Amino acid sequence: MADPSSYRPKPGQIPDSPGVYRFRDEHRRVIYVGKAKSLRQRLASYFQDLAGLHPRTRTMVTTAASVEWTVVSTEVEALQLEYSWIKEYDPRFNVKYRDDKSYPYLAVTMNEQFPRVQVMRGQKRKGVRYFGPYGHAWAIRDTVDLLLRVFPVRTCSAGVFKNAERTGRPCLLGYIGKCSAPCVERISAEDHRQLAEEFCDFMAGRTGTYIRRLERQMKDAAEEMEYERAARLRDDIEALKKAMEKNAVVLADATDADLMAVAEDELEAAVQIFHVRGGRVRGQRGWVTDKVEAVTTGDLVEHALQQLYGEESGDSVPKEVLVLALPDPVEPVQEWLTTRRGSNVSLRIPQRGDKKALMETVERNAQQALVLHKTKRASDLTTRSRALEEIAEALDLDSAPLRIECYDISHLQGDDVVASMVVFEDGLQRKSEYRRFQIKGFEGQDDVRSMHEVITRRFKRYLAEKEKTGEWADGENTFTEDDGRPKRFAYPPQLVVVDGGQPQVAAAQKALDELGIDDIAVCGLAKRLEEVWLPSDDDPVVLPRTSEGLYLLQRVRDEAHRFAITYQRTKRARRFRSSPLDDVPGLGETRKQALIKHFGSVKKLRSATIEQICEVPGIGRKTAEVIAVALAQATPAAPAVNTATGEIMEDEEETAPETTAGSTEEPVSAGASNERRGQEP
Repeated sequence: MADPSSYRPKPGQIPDSPGVYRFRDEHRRVIYVGKAKSLRQRLASYFQDLAGLHPRTRTMVTTAASVEWTVVSTEVEALQLEYSWIKEYDPRFNVKYRDDKSYPYLAVTMNEQFPRVQVMRGQKRKGVRYFGPYGHAWAIRDTVDLLLRVFPVRTCSAGVFKNAERTGRPCLLGYIGKCSAPCVERISAEDHRQLAEEFCDFMAGRTGTYIRRLERQMKDAAEEMEYERAARLRDDIEALKKAMEKNAVVLADATDADLMAVAEDELEAAVQIFHVRGGRVRGQRGWVTDKVEAVTTGDLVEHALQQLYGEESGDSVPKEVLVLALPDPVEPVQEWLTTRRGSNVSLRIPQRGDKKALMETVERNAQQALVLHKTKRASDLTTRSRALEEIAEALDLDSAPLRIECYDISHLQGDDVVASMVVFEDGLQRKSEYRRFQIKGFEGQDDVRSMHEVITRRFKRYLAEKEKTGEWADGENTFTEDDGRPKRFAYPPQLVVVDGGQPQVAAAQKALDELGIDDIAVCGLAKRLEEVWLPSDDDPVVLPRTSEGLYLLQRVRDEAHRFAITYQRTKRARRFRSSPLDDVPGLGETRKQALIKHFGSVKKLRSATIEQICEVPGIGRKTAEVIAVALAQATPAAPAVNTATGEIMEDEEETAPETTAGSTEEPVSAGASNERRGQEP
């Protein structure tokens, strides 16, 4: 625990101007980012008597080891820089709203030749029109099913679309009139795009135009005694009205607005947002957060606005944003929203009428969300704190282990031996810190030796990062403004957990001893009896079955096992799907796919001459010769046999680009998706 007076700047050093400041811990990791109209006054408030600080603020300043700041011209610039740094550094003491789920949107891919209507989650893509978010994906599908009668836009995947193009037959929706079937040229690309734009207009709230047009067409058909067409138009009108009924009118003046309400207690806060477009509620979402800093309701609203509109621009930011409490000061936030939209945005508290009544509804939703979250959430702040304290007491640690790393070894009968490293901070998963290792120091099955290798490699990297960043050097640290974050393995844990018993624990401790690291605790959790093993004890530590500390260790261990076995299965699947072309030096995925597409299979490529291989675009004679030699040396796979008939089946391996190695790689969290992370360079 640091003494804030040890790094307190002198009053004359801090400028009395707008700016953004960062608190860093002893490992130079940014733990808090804030902005201020006056840096001098704001920073001075952190260095008063500790007894007078809010408990969470006191924890932050005693965890920090230094503070630095950047001066800006205006409060709007400070707001923008604060948002950028919070997103970049992910400081543990800042308010971070987290979705309890990934909200689905109704998306129209206007960036494709034939736009497609589909359900999308996650990051928004350029050129795609989004509507929502919705509470459930089925709500989107119900709405789309009704609208396809009137706007038969393509909804099929790229694979289905290409198959229909190849066979000349549309899918079922094309036959029943819920798709205009551009795949078989029943409609031109221009007309289909116009249809998609009309669909978007209707979803954006411009509904009256289309209903009046259909009613006029229905009357004309009836007058011309085309009763079947009139009946179809009548059904289309009913479908549109039914789709509109799913979003009741809440504001009679066709207002476009977002309403935001906050419910909070001493530990947590919940935010609810209603998206109103054309006077109708088009989407709803909610967030929750731990209040790890002393914040007002206005501050919570400001943080929520940053998260909600930080990546948005244009019409995605509505003309009106109605909130329960205004940030202080409100002018910079309103100016920032206006900049994001490109035109004036009104940020205010509704005082009367329909908007105030709707705000009360949003506030009730926020209160209910907070109550539901607190009853459901097993990882609340109190429980996590108790679990960490129990672990510290059971393992005789000096303080609660705020960062825990767990390691597990996975293999299949000695093949594809891999290891995982998962990280929990403050009792919560830190997926961006996960790492994966390939065991490469030896061949075969030896979990103890594998554990020793993994721990050695991980903490060698830690020592290298520590030396590189200048933490051992005298004088100032070598971090700069641009690369202020330590990379990869720069942060040490307070506790290393290994999946296993006494042998694995001894191997991990031996690795740390060999590296001269003596300030990191080690323990192991054996699966059979859930016993906790320590390096220096012959008998295990047995925690009560009802212990929150044991429950947290089990979660950490199970997550490491899941992460390791997922990687091991991916590697095994990739090995089984490997191709002789993978061993050709200098041959990348693009040219491999071009070869398979040209010849149809590896078997046909193997029988081709060098001149025939040279016919493939991008393949020169020298490369063709290397390919021919590699395929000649590779042993062809045994032919497949139909076990029912005994028939030798034709070799169809590698007949499509999708079968190339790595295509089944499971996505992992940011910072862990690259297979080579966690390996020695």
